[in-house]
Amino acid sequence: MIKVSIDELSDTLIKELNTFSREVSEGLDKAKTKIAREGAAELRNTSPKRKKNGGEYAKGWTTVKQGTAAVICNQTKPSLTHLLEKGHANRNGGRTPGKEHIYPVEQSAIEKYEKEVERVIRG
Repeated sequence: MIKVSIDELSDTLIKELNTFSREVSEGLDKAKTKIAREGAAELRNTSPKRKKNGGEYAKGWTTVKQGTAAVICNQTKPSLTHLLEKGHANRNGGRTPGKEHIYPVEQSAIEKYEKEVERVIRG
């Protein structure tokens, strides 16, 4: 417990709030980086793989820092993400069904981040 005089109350309160804010900010930065890395690793395991190219699409999942955000993206074949997730038309008029592999990882990452935010704020 901190004992302060009434004259020092505002300065002490500001100092403690700044410390709390810095700790929460650092904790959230670590959490989002960790969860993004875990998500990229999970996508590398669950993404569709073709034997022809050795799973190049699946190996391309990585995390990138954009401003203050940690973003999961596919660096080797970024244009395939929507086509493989949602399906696409073929040259011969047929249709290839989608294989949902990004959405489950996204939902899992959101849940993990929400839990981590609560844990960091509570201390």
